[in-house]
Amino acid sequence: MTINLEILSLNNPTNLWLEIPQSEQTRIWEKSQAFSRDNRRWMAYLNRLSLEVFLPWLQQEYHSDARVFPNSASLPSIWEITNGTGISFNDKRLVLIPSEAIDISELRVPQEWVDIPDWSADYYAAVQVNVEEGYIRIWGYTTNADLKNMGTYDANERAYCLDKEHLISNFGIIWVSCQVCPEEVIKNETAPLAELSTTQAENLLNRLGNSQIINPRQAILFTMWGALIQHGGWRQRLYEQRQGMEKQFSIRQWMKTGVSRFAQQFGWASVDLQTNLEGARGTTAPSQSTTLIRKTNISGLAYELLVQPKGKIENRIWRFELRRATVGEMIPAGVKLILLTEDLQPFDGNQAQAKTPLNRLYIDVALGEEEEGLVWKTEPTADDYESETLYF
Repeated sequence: MTINLEILSLNNPTNLWLEIPQSEQTRIWEKSQAFSRDNRRWMAYLNRLSLEVFLPWLQQEYHSDARVFPNSASLPSIWEITNGTGISFNDKRLVLIPSEAIDISELRVPQEWVDIPDWSADYYAAVQVNVEEGYIRIWGYTTNADLKNMGTYDANERAYCLDKEHLISNFGIIWVSCQVCPEEVIKNETAPLAELSTTQAENLLNRLGNSQIINPRQAILFTMWGALIQHGGWRQRLYEQRQGMEKQFSIRQWMKTGVSRFAQQFGWASVDLQTNLEGARGTTAPSQSTTLIRKTNISGLAYELLVQPKGKIENRIWRFELRRATVGEMIPAGVKLILLTEDLQPFDGNQAQAKTPLNRLYIDVALGEEEEGLVWKTEPTADDYESETLYF
């Protein structure tokens, strides 16, 4: 800790002061460049500084299993459109809201972190980031319930605002309250958002994917905006289009040139496996086949999701297969593999369940001539899961 930081913390001893290592600032800035506009790059920089300083502290001091939610790979698509970083710990969620503002009279939480069911958190923390002096300061926090009950809603900025006098300045109290009052109601129920059809989503993506629209989150009604970005696959598409990128989750492209670097961040890879393909008369012949693999964890166990064509790619018949990552280990009874359409609707034969322990679960799906998007999921839900749309 620097001398300046020690002096500052003496003046405000209840706040949490954490140093930003000077050696890390350049690295974090370089990781914050892939955004459509300068203001989004800077906002991503402030968020990443806050995350990479605060999360190691939280893991060391209180919760070693604390992690980003929904997951680290999704952060760029979030920071492209709004401010804030989610962290989960001990079945609770906390959102860091960073700002450079010297005025700390109120906390302003973007509506997305409050009114989107999959994003809504238990706690919100106000983070002052001083890049020049090299520190972050958490000067107050509130619960979801207090933010909604005592705060005001700014319709122009689509943010919930809470005066400093209603915030808890001592960040350490959050851990005490979790232990002493575990049954305390700290979060209001979040109303579900209306569903969007694939056609509606495509129209919105084509419109809002134009990077000349400076603030897409305020360009349409929140009910539509929230439904669009709650869908991880659509939000990723929005991010890609605002960067001028081609689809990064195109299976056809992956089979030709390999998994995109962008998708690799989500755990996808391609390998060549020896397979047995059925011949015309039921015979089998070994063949070298490119298989797409995504590593994931379910209930603390390591799994692999495999995606590969059955026969020729032109036949448009694909197999989704779930298996344990360690050869010989079994999938426990009750686990489900589920496929959904791009707008998250079920279809005939869209799921497979392990009735007893099995080596693998698989679903074969025949697709039409037009490009189609499929979303995979499991029950229980995979760790750090967010919907991904694979385009075939």
